[in-house]
Amino acid sequence: MSSDLKAELVAQARAEGFDACAITRPDAIPEAKDRLAEFVAQGRHGQMGWMAERMGWRGDPTALWAQAQSVVMLAESYTPAHDPLSLLAQRERGVVSAYAQGRDYHDVVKKRLKRLGRWLITRAGGEIKVFVDTAPVMEKPLAASAGLGWQGKHTNLLSRELGNWFFLGAIFTTLELPPDAPARENCGNCRACLDICPTDAFPAPFQLDARRCISYLTIEHHGPVPLELRAKLGNRIYGCDDCLAICPWNKFASTAREAKYAARDGMPAPDLAELSQLEDADFRARFSGSPIKRIGRNRFLRNVLYAIGNSDTPHLRAAAQAHCDAPDPTVADAARWAAERLRPRG
Repeated sequence: MSSDLKAELVAQARAEGFDACAITRPDAIPEAKDRLAEFVAQGRHGQMGWMAERMGWRGDPTALWAQAQSVVMLAESYTPAHDPLSLLAQRERGVVSAYAQGRDYHDVVKKRLKRLGRWLITRAGGEIKVFVDTAPVMEKPLAASAGLGWQGKHTNLLSRELGNWFFLGAIFTTLELPPDAPARENCGNCRACLDICPTDAFPAPFQLDARRCISYLTIEHHGPVPLELRAKLGNRIYGCDDCLAICPWNKFASTAREAKYAARDGMPAPDLAELSQLEDADFRARFSGSPIKRIGRNRFLRNVLYAIGNSDTPHLRAAAQAHCDAPDPTVADAARWAAERLRPRG
């Protein structure tokens, strides 16, 4: 019965729009707890205090929901239609991570998970809980234990079939389903993701120091970015795709089927001068339904001003000077830094 149910579940997951579905057990990642504790002990989580505060649940899925017997891991592709690395040369424009150029994936994936979960309950009973990156769930280790892929040297999940452009979602269930075999690591001697990182955020293969990661610095980090890292941000204003984009396994990446992930108007490389003029209401309206909205206008403007300072484009100096006396001290600091970088020499 369980094998038949599993086959039906995989078929239903694909019908819902997921690109892959596999099963693991909540107790399948016993090493995750110690790895997370070491990561936090070294301070590599930066300002993400929620990692330390909920470490017990995050490191042990059985503690999150003791009644769960199986974890259904789902993958959904968002492969961009453009090469993210090609945008880095457009210095008067900002670069937004591919996952954030359309609709917020949390909303899209969670709705799919709920529909699939309701189908599972109707078909076989039991109880479920669904998670999409907002609860203390270590999706990547769970997905690796389910065989969806392996965590590459950049710590993101890689798949022989999907590359590394995909979102993960989880359905915890009280049903006992046959687990899949874990995936085997297939990075070999490749170092492309490590060598391309502008800020040297990987202390070693398979390790990340979030405090140096551009995705962390532009999204999670509040306050001024350390001076020694600002120039390395380039024109990246929300996230960074370098380590994902360079991966050779992307030759197998699936085309995104969900139209809501397509780049909205003004993406993927919005004009920096225009973005610098956004007031709070304009920012909220422009990025409604986007993950960008959650960092707020001031943090986003900070990022835009760093990009302006890195643009090597003198006429953008006026855009930076307009914020040198901003009420927000971090914005004002970023503006003065950018204006100084673009000050005429000689």
